[in-house]
Order: sequence, then structure tokens, then C-alpha cells
Amino acid sequence: MVNSQEFTNRLAKIMEYYELSATSFADKIQVGRSSISHIISGRNKPSLDFVMKVVQTFPEVELYWFLNGKGSFPSTPSSEISSVKEKTKASPVSEEKEILKKDHSKTSKAIEKVIVFYTDGTFDAYNS
Repeated sequence: MVNSQEFTNRLAKIMEYYELSATSFADKIQVGRSSISHIISGRNKPSLDFVMKVVQTFPEVELYWFLNGKGSFPSTPSSEISSVKEKTKASPVSEEKEILKKDHSKTSKAIEKVIVFYTDGTFDAYNS
């Protein structure tokens, strides 16, 4: 059985390490913001889905460490960690622009507009 207080401490350690607020952490792992609040306050215990999203989003978080506190965090060498940290801080728009720049350099075509569609039915359009 997972000790809720110790689990909460490990969750806080992950958020602190990546310099993420509870809100940005929830957005990053794609869970409701209230889920983080409820787990931190001890109201709810983490679901398997929640744990797996954290482990999948942050590969340097070892499952066994996250659940039981045994092992180490972070699990990757420091050179790889700074790369992962930078990726977690980058916005989706800036990542998309980098991809477009790379693809654009291979062709003679110019990008006029990029449209991003969200699952809630909204969209954003970016002109070059």
C-alpha cells in the first residue's frame, strides 16, 4: 500500500525539480487540476492512471521510486536531465515552430499559416 504522505512528498519533489506549479504539472500530465490538489491535500489517493501519466511524461521518474520511495530520483544522467527540463519548459507553440523551421529548411515552400485544433473544439491560427 502506498503511504499517502510520503507519496505526496515525492510528488512535490518532482514538481519542485521541474519548477512546475500544481496547475502546470496537471496540464503537463493531462489530468484535472483538482486531481493534484486532492492528492496533495490527502483527500484522494493517486490512481494507477495518474501514476502512469507521471512516469510516462517524466521518464527519469522511476515507477518503483514514485510508489515506494526505493530507488533514486532522477534516474537519468545530469546531461540528459537538463535536456528534459528544457523540453518540459518549452511551450507547444515554440516546439511546433521549431519543427516547422526544420521542415521548412528542407523545401523551397514557405509556410503561410499554421492552425492548431484543440480537443475542446477551439483553435489557434498562427501566421508567418
